[in-house]
Amino acid sequence: MISDGNSGRTMAALAVVISEPAALFSPKPQIPHFPVAGMKLLRRLERHGNKARINPLLDSMRSSSPSRRPPDAAAGDHTSWMLNHPSALSMFGEIAAAAAGKQMVVFLDYDGTLSPIVKDPDCAFMPDETRKAVRDVAKYFPTAIVTGRCRAKVYEFVRLPELYYAGSHGMDIKGPSKGHQRKANQTVLCQPAKEFLPIIDEVYKILMEKMKRIPGAKVENNKFCLSVHYRCVEEKRWGEVAEEVKDVIKEYQRLRLNQGRKVLEIRPTIKWDKGNAIEFLLHSLGYANSKEVVPIYVGDDRTDEDAFKVLKERGQGLGILVSKCPKETNASYTLKDPSEVMQFLNHLVDWKRRKN
Repeated sequence: MISDGNSGRTMAALAVVISEPAALFSPKPQIPHFPVAGMKLLRRLERHGNKARINPLLDSMRSSSPSRRPPDAAAGDHTSWMLNHPSALSMFGEIAAAAAGKQMVVFLDYDGTLSPIVKDPDCAFMPDETRKAVRDVAKYFPTAIVTGRCRAKVYEFVRLPELYYAGSHGMDIKGPSKGHQRKANQTVLCQPAKEFLPIIDEVYKILMEKMKRIPGAKVENNKFCLSVHYRCVEEKRWGEVAEEVKDVIKEYQRLRLNQGRKVLEIRPTIKWDKGNAIEFLLHSLGYANSKEVVPIYVGDDRTDEDAFKVLKERGQGLGILVSKCPKETNASYTLKDPSEVMQFLNHLVDWKRRKN
């Protein structure tokens, strides 16, 4: 454990065991990225009473629905948005030129990126052709899955032992299994929120009972965070989902509420997200301060913006947003859907093979 003398908090150690002894990574604390609207919402939820707290959250739940969300006013119309965030497929030559002579590292979200968004999160299976594309990419580039899902669960979906897996929004990281490690005796492990496990389990049991009263609601235990899915809940009952979740979370000051695509997420209050996860992995791979590396991150959700922001601030690497509609983003390029992600991965493999 590491003790913070200024705040009195105790945080879990980040353990990295590799072939060289000096491998412990202590990232510079970062404030997680929230869109301005999201920050205003969180402040209002804290300041006002129950009804005032729930209504803004409900409005946000409705507006985040991809099927009914209008184009973001800040992003402008689709044509101008695409000029600023062109297709990674049509601009692949530009991406390849930026990576020429450098080591590429590939980071991939799972839901909505490698697999389609489905009603039942337990059925978010990745197509076999996409799995083959990911496997081929991993032959040439260090490759990681970075997801809000439980690490063990996403491994069941992907089933590729040669990858790095960062589950629970990067709070549970593990390197390739033995026999697939890029360096001799290399094991990577990072669990900065380990001390929160008892609280997460406690809240999971409470929410499971409460959500039984709302048809279609599903609570998913992602080990270091929780997801309350309302994709299959009638819209007229979304307010009940929001109210139940807020009533539970207000009793736990060490947990915070985030929102994704038709999902409410409960996470520990530590300053750790997908952006921290990719920094940790780059450090573990020996590329923390290297100018000869090009990290590529592909993701579709709000939580992926933390990773896009890190790459943008580094001035190094490429963020690719998976989306069919304009939205505010720190990504440089776009892809429409998981099928285009698969095409992009195949382009990477073909490019590398031609170079060799």
